[in-house]
Amino acid sequence: MSGLQKEMPGSAVQVRSSWQKYFMDIASLVAQRSTCLRRKVGAVAVLDRRILATGYNGAPSGSRHCLEAGCLRSTLGIPSGQRHEICRGVHAEQNVIIQAAVNGVSLRGAELFCTTFPCFICTKMLINCGIRRIWVEESYPDSFSEEMLREAEVETMFFDREKDKVISCQGAC
Repeated sequence: MSGLQKEMPGSAVQVRSSWQKYFMDIASLVAQRSTCLRRKVGAVAVLDRRILATGYNGAPSGSRHCLEAGCLRSTLGIPSGQRHEICRGVHAEQNVIIQAAVNGVSLRGAELFCTTFPCFICTKMLINCGIRRIWVEESYPDSFSEEMLREAEVETMFFDREKDKVISCQGAC
């Protein structure tokens, strides 16, 4: 196990989660706010073990949520990873960047913990705002993202939250 273990007097062994599991758990909790009908995604930007911003996927503030308006992509039978431009939702990673910008917080040098691998649009934005490492729990059908992250030398860590360990790494890990 990756977490710390310590025997407490008069009790069972206490297990402490790794920082990676802690932040990935928070990203999973953030995803519960999502209003997307297809996939709930949460993201957390972290620098020096401090949370800078969070985001989940959903319609812009003041707009009807997908729960109310429905999903045009589902209605049209558009597969996951395609035609992002006709989705009313803002991606979790985009909302992290927007929240940081609105609050005057730089993401340069930060890590992103995200429940799902970023799409190509989000990947370009994350590279440009200076994210240095991305932790993800599940993949996403967008090979352009993987190629772009490798080219930009952004490390991508696939993380098994239940086992609290890195499954694989892409980049200069």
